[in-house]
Amino acid sequence: MRAIQISVVGSGSEWEAQAEQVGRLLAERGCTVVTGGGAEVMAAAARGAKQAGARTIGILPGESPGDANEWIDFAVATGTGHARNLAVAASGDAVIVVGGSWGTLSEIAFARRLGRPTVLLEGAVALEGEGILRATSPEEAVELALSALEG
Repeated sequence: MRAIQISVVGSGSEWEAQAEQVGRLLAERGCTVVTGGGAEVMAAAARGAKQAGARTIGILPGESPGDANEWIDFAVATGTGHARNLAVAASGDAVIVVGGSWGTLSEIAFARRLGRPTVLLEGAVALEGEGILRATSPEEAVELALSALEG
C-alpha cells in the first residue's frame, strides 16, 4: 500500500520553524512529504520529515535534480518553471500551506481545482473559499489534512 503523500507549499524564511514541525508531524504519521524542492519553507518541511524518518519528494522548476535541497530523497526535475506548481499540488493527497506568496497562490488554486483538501496554517496567504481549511498550529494543520482524507 502506498504511503499518503502530503504536499507542503509556501515560502518565507520566517515560517521555517512551522514548516519543519509540519514535516516532522507528517513523518510521524507515516506520510511522504512533497515540496517544490527549494529553500525556506520547502527545505524546512523536508528537513523535519527526514529527521523523523520519512521519505521526501522535491518537484523542481529547473532541469537539474542537483538543484534540490539536501533533504530531498527523490528529485523530479521538470524544466517547466512555475508550471511545476501543478505537479506539486497534484502529487499530494492533500496540501498544507505555510506562509507563501504568488507562487503559493497558484498551488492553492491547483489543489482546489484538483479537489485536494487544502489546509492554510495561520499566517499563510489569505484566501477563503470552498474546501479551504484553516489551522492555528502545525498539529492542527496535519490533523485537518489527514482527517479530510479519511472522510
